[in-house]
Amino acid sequence: MFLRCLVALVLTVPLMAQDALLKQAQAAFRPVPNAAPVLKSNPSNPAKLELGKMLFFDPRLSASWLISCNTCHNVGLGGVDLLETSIGHGWQKGPRNSPTVLNAVFNMAQFWDGRAKDLKEQAMGPVQAAVEMNSTPDRSVKTLKSIPGYVSQFQKAFPGEADPVTFENMARAIEVFEATLLTPDSAFDRYLRGEGGALNAQEKEGLQAFMAKGCRSCHGGVNLGGQGYFPFGVVAKPGGEVLPPGDKGRFAVTKTASDEYVFKSPSLRNITLTAPYFHSGKVWDLKQAVAIMGSSQLGATLTEKETDAIVAFLHTLTGRQPSVTHPVLPPHTASTPLPDASLKGAGRH
Repeated sequence: MFLRCLVALVLTVPLMAQDALLKQAQAAFRPVPNAAPVLKSNPSNPAKLELGKMLFFDPRLSASWLISCNTCHNVGLGGVDLLETSIGHGWQKGPRNSPTVLNAVFNMAQFWDGRAKDLKEQAMGPVQAAVEMNSTPDRSVKTLKSIPGYVSQFQKAFPGEADPVTFENMARAIEVFEATLLTPDSAFDRYLRGEGGALNAQEKEGLQAFMAKGCRSCHGGVNLGGQGYFPFGVVAKPGGEVLPPGDKGRFAVTKTASDEYVFKSPSLRNITLTAPYFHSGKVWDLKQAVAIMGSSQLGATLTEKETDAIVAFLHTLTGRQPSVTHPVLPPHTASTPLPDASLKGAGRH
């Protein structure tokens, strides 16, 4: 009788520890939902969703007819372009690494510095940026109005509007499409829903270390990030290559001294697919990125075992990738503004 009780006690202790770990995780994180969230200020409809997909893939929104939203946010490559910093109009290199578009709807704001409050506002930026698509609102609208297939689709997407083909409606449609680019059903999501066996022993060790070391303070919620602004280098600033001194982050938006080198924490969802890392895009190895975050943000020198376990946990954040059929785009006409690949374009700098 005593032996049976002892065996039962030995088996119960690990189960209790696992249950406590799950409860801690459920309090800090939430699984990615299967359905797109409702955009209160921009309700979806089938025509608007289809229009948004068409616009997301249409390079004619760029002055050169070469660059689409998908160029820098490739839905088949984890929602990124796999470059240190994106290459835009005239082979110009942008200043920052391109964040993933997948699950971006759950971020509190968009861009590394949070200068766009939502995906609609974000969609307007690259179109006008000289280093990206190098176009203007007027050129974009002129292009869209010159294509009968788009005029018809805008009318269906925004019924009742006298003049639905506008730059803002273009962005609204793209936002509706991007909000559907979710990656649910990762191993970690299944774990959060109570499937204890979804993570192995090392992955659970990594989850425990991730929470115990303080990583979750910046990387919590649905996206394991994207919900706050934090200085890069809380304890010790990384080297100038990883943290370029000329990019002061959110300071450029707020002009507040305390926001120098402050950035929105990135989502860690699908992190194994979205190298290189950090806003500078200078780190390609996930293990190295974890070590840098440990020393710079937490003031902790992680052991080899802890680092390996956290990396193993991060692998469990890869969800089911969105399956998107590339749309057939409506043909242009003789009145469509022709491509202009010169560096004298009218986009904003």
